[in-house]
Amino acid sequence: MARPGARLAYVLLVATLVVLIVWRPGFALETAQFVILGMIHVTPLVIPGILLAAWITASGAGDHVAAVFHGRTVQTVIGATLVGALLPVCGVTVLPLMAGLLAARVPLAPVMAFWLASPITGPAMLSATLATLGWEFAIGKAVAAIGLGLFGGGMTALVASRDWAMSPLRSNGIVGSLGEQCGPCGEDTPGFDPYIWHDPARCARFVRESWAITRLILLVLTPAFAAEYLLNVWLEPNAVAAYVGQDSAFAIPLAVIVGGPAYIDGYAALPLTRALLEHGMSTGAAMAFLVSGGIVSVWGAMAIFPVLKLKPFLLYLGLAAVGSMVSGWAFGVAY
Repeated sequence: MARPGARLAYVLLVATLVVLIVWRPGFALETAQFVILGMIHVTPLVIPGILLAAWITASGAGDHVAAVFHGRTVQTVIGATLVGALLPVCGVTVLPLMAGLLAARVPLAPVMAFWLASPITGPAMLSATLATLGWEFAIGKAVAAIGLGLFGGGMTALVASRDWAMSPLRSNGIVGSLGEQCGPCGEDTPGFDPYIWHDPARCARFVRESWAITRLILLVLTPAFAAEYLLNVWLEPNAVAAYVGQDSAFAIPLAVIVGGPAYIDGYAALPLTRALLEHGMSTGAAMAFLVSGGIVSVWGAMAIFPVLKLKPFLLYLGLAAVGSMVSGWAFGVAY
């Protein structure tokens, strides 16, 4: 049975759809098509994260992972940052894995490091940036990803003992029962067993956890993709360039604050950034725009907000914003 939070989310989604259909049927259809296509596009990227997160819980690996990550803050933050910078994932497609790790009681610091570093770059993104904006931007983004991950993980470690940092996931119907023991599945499944298909209780827990994470993804991505479409339709790129030009002392902070909503997709942002540079955007502001967009864009933040409690969510946004501005200023000086 759905929890009150889940029921409220369902009601809001249905009410929004009804309003759009009544207000502008054609626009509602276009928005729905965009959402469906967006879901299809990210499905191959999200499924591995869902399956891995569910396996971690069902096999009992979460306790082992959490034990490895406890007491080794420096090493785990560095490792999570490097892995996050190398894996070809974005902030939304890594969401199921991050939610699963947090549900398995992995400390927030390495998770935050991974979460901040992963959307900025990766092998394919590095190549695309090189081809679109040149080697300076490609290397700059890679360095920024590593720097932001280390900075975010280190700062999060300073508040690791706070209650909200030790239990960062929301307790609502959207997050569901991630990581809980599966009483209805039969007997408990203590210990670690990677071969979950040999144990009916572990198999049942794997299915239950997979559905919980899938439901979470559907609930947070549907409005996020809708917001992405609305921003893509209504926002004019030139409106951003006017505030982030070479002559503006506030170009880099504004690139983070104003540019975030204009950031639609990691690859789509590259030609958009090139156009903004041609319209007078400063190089530092362009880097801040690229770095911040993947982690503090409106649609990305909408997907994360229902998952994290308010304080961890604000910490995530604050670290992303500060790290993005520092990256922009550093790149502007170096470039």
